[in-house]
Amino acid sequence: MYRLRQLNQKKMNKQITASATAPVGPAPCAQSCLWAPCFPTFRLVLLSLCLVLCLCGCSRTYYAAMEKVGVHKRDILVDRVEAARDSQTEAQEQFKSALEQFNSVIQLKDTDLKQAYEKLNREYKQCEEAAEKVSERIDKVEDVSEALFDEWEDEIGLYSNKDLARASKQQLGKTRSRYTKMLASMRTAEASMTPVLRTFRDNVLFLKHNLNAQAIGSLQREFSSLKKDIDILIQRMNEAIGQSNTFIEQMGT
Repeated sequence: MYRLRQLNQKKMNKQITASATAPVGPAPCAQSCLWAPCFPTFRLVLLSLCLVLCLCGCSRTYYAAMEKVGVHKRDILVDRVEAARDSQTEAQEQFKSALEQFNSVIQLKDTDLKQAYEKLNREYKQCEEAAEKVSERIDKVEDVSEALFDEWEDEIGLYSNKDLARASKQQLGKTRSRYTKMLASMRTAEASMTPVLRTFRDNVLFLKHNLNAQAIGSLQREFSSLKKDIDILIQRMNEAIGQSNTFIEQMGT
């Protein structure tokens, strides 16, 4: 009996030793998850998708809440088009002001350069803020328009009267066509701000580090190009503002 107990004890000792010396690895469920850190791009895409879904959910909740108090997507779209139009008008004035400031700088003497830089940099920052505001307002127009047109299209299938369904579908097509034209005009004006901001930023940075006659000479050479870009920007914004006014008027009929 004693001999048997010794043999059993030896077997147990071997099992314990084997367990202690065995390589420690993750549990099967952990192993299946080890791929995640190896794919940061996938995780970033997944996070972005979750954020988009969250924002879409917030938009739907907002539109549903507004509809309950009698404010429909059509009304929100008109309000946002008006806001986008107004932001473009404000941006026009800001870019004009910046051009005037730019012109005044190239007339200054060396002793005034530091103060001139501060003023010009302030104008640039305000232009940048105005451009961001325009982009944000246009994005909001797009968001509500997509929701409106999707809802409109879905509800056409609810008609029992085919004539009314056909008339609603035609009206949807006309409204969407006018909207597409207006949005394209807005985006064109928005894109026209980029070269202006780029030129403005480059010259502000150059002036910052070269407060001398050489900097003024560089600004003088850039002025005509900047003025041309701003003139194009203002023209395209006027076109977008005109398209917005037409769209708003037609939505009211």
